[in-house]
Amino acid sequence: MSDLPETAAKSGTVSTSRQPLRIALAGLGTVGAGVIRLVQANAELIARRAGRPLQITAVSARDRSRDRGVDLSPFAWEDDMTAMAARDDVDVVVELVGGSDGPALTLARNAIAHGKALVTANKAMIAHHGMELARTAEAKGVALRFEAAVAGGIPVIKGLREGAAANKVERIYGILNGTCNYILSTMEDTGRDFGDVLAEAQTKGYAEADPTFDIEGTDAAHKLSILSAIAFGSQIDFASVDTRGISRISAADIAEAEALGYIIRLIGMAESDMGPDGKARLFQRVQPHLVPRDNLLAHVDGATNAVVVEGNFSGRLLFQGAGAGDGPTASAVVADIIDIARGMDTGFEADMSFSISVNELETMAPAPRGHRLGRSYIRFIVADRPGVLAEIAAAMRDAGVSIESLIQKGQSGQQGVLVAMVTHEGPESAVEKALALLDGSTSLVEPPLVLHILGA
Repeated sequence: MSDLPETAAKSGTVSTSRQPLRIALAGLGTVGAGVIRLVQANAELIARRAGRPLQITAVSARDRSRDRGVDLSPFAWEDDMTAMAARDDVDVVVELVGGSDGPALTLARNAIAHGKALVTANKAMIAHHGMELARTAEAKGVALRFEAAVAGGIPVIKGLREGAAANKVERIYGILNGTCNYILSTMEDTGRDFGDVLAEAQTKGYAEADPTFDIEGTDAAHKLSILSAIAFGSQIDFASVDTRGISRISAADIAEAEALGYIIRLIGMAESDMGPDGKARLFQRVQPHLVPRDNLLAHVDGATNAVVVEGNFSGRLLFQGAGAGDGPTASAVVADIIDIARGMDTGFEADMSFSISVNELETMAPAPRGHRLGRSYIRFIVADRPGVLAEIAAAMRDAGVSIESLIQKGQSGQQGVLVAMVTHEGPESAVEKALALLDGSTSLVEPPLVLHILGA
């Protein structure tokens, strides 16, 4: 039954007797401006779904004079964004500034301390300080929401917290960084090398001027650590994510993968297992993988994100869509605000940010990777002289690595000869042992590249 007055329910309007939910917005970049446009464009629809109007009352950004394509005159301007937390005309603070520390963290702490709900798109802040903020929010009885921090407009956090809430999650994995996915899929389509495609991505705005967080896997690791906490009921442990980026992927690797029936994608993966002491352990990895052509993720191109959740009763769930951009990310931010508005009507606006109380989240030890079974692609650039293949084969034999296939190319420019192999299934520790046996060999022009093959 609708709780709107009868006349309002019949007319499709929202009762004006309900007080608006008042919002302070920090950060007026593409996403912040997108939030303003979305709240204004869909005002009536949002009010009906939220049960009350949404009203932006105050904004803040570094540059007051910059033209952002939206009219800021209806809103109070705060030069010091942290002051918005103390305003009497604010119920919810939206933080879109970014950065794990600094003003963003100060604002978040102040907002919660003043009893304001907090909505953020800041994955770095949540990955590093999410436990602290959630604990304080629960103690203060206010909401902490961060749907937009992971995978842009894709409702994967809501899917885990609500849609899959009855399931034991067995594994979660996916493509969590649109910049890397754009670069790799463009290399695949064009045959061009990494550096060339990265420069184009920067020109088009798909990559930052300093792309390190994206291309070295840090951004995806932030997101994976947040998803792991929700999926497995664990404390966030960003430091234990085994992280490697895509900067060493070459056009030759892309071509070899294609010839073998795979594509290369940066994959974030997390799953739990039981240690010898009977306690749950958490495995988290962000690394480029070879993805079989028949895998769901093999068809995710461009700047798209996709997350697969495997539940013990739900089976395999796929969440896919735009992982960034003003529209999709603003959509996730406003969806969080609507949830808060609904919760204020029912008294449940401060339900648990990570599905269960932060005090009940487990501290899970990192699971060692060496015991994991799988197949790997190993690429060497070696000196062009007799005996090199025999040296590599001997190291693999001595470490117990079984070779499924081996490819040797001719000259690779002036750098040496490319040798690539795919292993049979075996423990990852065996591959690590083989490479340790080859460490320091004068036959290797550069360190080997290992890409794990994504299992079914």
